[in-house]
Amino acid sequence: MKKHFFVYIFLVAIVKSGLSQTNTSLNSAEILQGLQKFNTLGSALYIAAHPDDENTRLLAYLANERKMRTGYLSLTRGDGGQNLIGKEQNELLGLIRTQELLAARRTDGAEQFFTRANDFGFSKNPEETFTFWNKDSILGDVVLAIRKFKPDVIICRFPTTGEGGHGHHTASAILAVEAFEAAADPQRYPEQLRSVSIWKAKRLLWNTFNFGGTNTTAADQLKIDVGNFNSLLGKSYGEIAAESRSCHKSQGFGSAKQRGSSIEYFKLLKGDSAETDPFEGVNTTWTRFKELEKFQKSITECIARYNPVFPEKSVPDIAAIYKQIQMLETKDAQIQYWKLQKLKEAEILLLACSGLWMEAAAGDYIGIPGQEISLTAQIINRNKIETKLNSITYLQSDTSTSLTLKTNELYTFKRKEKISTSQAFSNPYWLNESHNIGFYTVKDALLIGKPENESSTKVIFDITIQDLNLKIERPLVFKSTDPVKGEVYRHFEILPPATVNLSEKVFVFTDGKPRKIFLTIKANSANCEGKLILHSPAGWKVVIKDPAFSLLNKGDEAILEATLIAEKNAASGKLSASLIINEKVYNKSIKRIEYDHIPYQFILSDAEAGLINIDLKKTGVNIGYIPGAGDDVPASLQQIGYNVTILTDELLNNKNLSEYDAIVTGIRAYNTNNRLQIHYNKLMDYVKNGGNLIVQYNTNNRIGPVQAKIGPYPFTISRDRVTDEKAEVLFLDEKHPVRRMGTGKRNLLCIGNR
Repeated sequence: MKKHFFVYIFLVAIVKSGLSQTNTSLNSAEILQGLQKFNTLGSALYIAAHPDDENTRLLAYLANERKMRTGYLSLTRGDGGQNLIGKEQNELLGLIRTQELLAARRTDGAEQFFTRANDFGFSKNPEETFTFWNKDSILGDVVLAIRKFKPDVIICRFPTTGEGGHGHHTASAILAVEAFEAAADPQRYPEQLRSVSIWKAKRLLWNTFNFGGTNTTAADQLKIDVGNFNSLLGKSYGEIAAESRSCHKSQGFGSAKQRGSSIEYFKLLKGDSAETDPFEGVNTTWTRFKELEKFQKSITECIARYNPVFPEKSVPDIAAIYKQIQMLETKDAQIQYWKLQKLKEAEILLLACSGLWMEAAAGDYIGIPGQEISLTAQIINRNKIETKLNSITYLQSDTSTSLTLKTNELYTFKRKEKISTSQAFSNPYWLNESHNIGFYTVKDALLIGKPENESSTKVIFDITIQDLNLKIERPLVFKSTDPVKGEVYRHFEILPPATVNLSEKVFVFTDGKPRKIFLTIKANSANCEGKLILHSPAGWKVVIKDPAFSLLNKGDEAILEATLIAEKNAASGKLSASLIINEKVYNKSIKRIEYDHIPYQFILSDAEAGLINIDLKKTGVNIGYIPGAGDDVPASLQQIGYNVTILTDELLNNKNLSEYDAIVTGIRAYNTNNRLQIHYNKLMDYVKNGGNLIVQYNTNNRIGPVQAKIGPYPFTISRDRVTDEKAEVLFLDEKHPVRRMGTGKRNLLCIGNR
């Protein structure tokens, strides 16, 4: 899967859509910013519940002004939210928001982490939240993040006392408070100590706030001004913060840039008090460790000698410091931690100053285990620094050489490589196993907390700069040239020979009649032949019209037809599909996500669909549907036997609406469709004449205001929510006409969801 290699501020984004490469084409100002960060040893970890909860202004300030290693731990990936840009929900939406968070971190300079908690939707209180999340496991994930990151200061977005509103918000603060102590206790989660050491942060702060009508700031709280202007970056942190927050496009969080002074407030929750600064009492220089004191002077002198016109002149200084750090022997976990961090930073700076660039690209974006692929490795030395290429290690082989790279000459190496037959398929690691509503299953404990998979297909360049030997890893990518977008990158994918997708997520049977279903088989390799097998639970009969398929070219598709029959009293269950190819069984479907603001994404999952056999009584036949945002309800209505017509603007203008037994407005239609104001009178006439108008969920806030009047009488949508799915529904007036929908009376029903 995709890999975003990011070491603090040293990050370069390459089209496509923010897909980051590991090449370090930094300008001279960015190199100087990196050198200053190289001379700082402090760290801060920000903790909240969702994508968009983070304070991007504070993160940008800490990472770029204070030069701290800065991270954001989002307990969830935002899977349970709403989608303003498409129909993806649940895991697919979580994948989008993961990439939006990574784009935000590339913008503000922080790093991104997660727990295994699944965002199951709005929750009113932490008690309910913890009934879905396994509290002990999620607490362990927060402890692990703290032990890995070793922050000097931990900062919460929300309090433990509920002012943050959402139950997930309050739960994130409760977990942070408990994890602050637990991370320092060797008796808590001792199994983690095989790979990490205990850690006690200096303090835990709550970043108090004034928004949404709630003001938790106070004049006597610790406060700092984060509205500074960074002349090296050419932006203030309010401007960087807006760019970062605007990465959350699926949530409609485009933000205006703020300039000038901006005060952030903090309240102590745990640890040592501080009067004037969150890092009060924390030595953030190399002198915090006696063994590292000598590096402070060396790096300071390197910065003083740095020439932005000729950054390559700093290579000898950085190489010498790298060697000294590399030779440092220590058993102290803190020193070892900073040693590894600073070696990463020094490597990035070395490559940036030397102008060294290298990459490895495949001839196609798909590879199959056991098959041969074309591969091209390239390297260029763009500054006058003596650099030798010693070898290139490909997927399963290497080549040795002794090549001194000429200045500004591109070296290209082409070869054929075989993908290992044991190579696992690409897939987001947290989606490899089935999971419950609140908690992802991750078998490999070393993956917990990572934002995404690291590339499983890498090429290693063994080089020597200034007598310093480095092994530089590059993930295998695919690149092409789009006539509009230019050079487009995507990560190399390991896939099965073919995938099979069912036409629906769920097949609903309401009348016992046979039903045709369709399955799409797509070849990921040429000359793909096999047969389809369908498995159904007892009481269901499945007949495949022709199970054999033969696909000549990679990318070809075959649509196979089957008939499903629900026998009397057939129990609901799962219909699963498998492909037999070369005597091997493959059972994966694929869902792809393509948006211009994030890299290409996809999910491999078991090829299956739900089977529901239900005795459904319904009235009416024809439904007119006005689409909303991220709205997939029409397909569900069709599944249970309704004729659904999508009411476009043209149809709403010209159609006689009386032919519809009901008209339904999609989820958040009144937030996203300002044309509904134009059609208000016609819809009200439809209701007046006895039609049924059903309005689904809408929200009402500054991000998604209601664009039009909804009902015949004025009313306002509040932000209050009912989210207990087991709550009893009570009607204040049992004789109200809404209880007699479909009787020819005038009906308008507004439906909300979490």
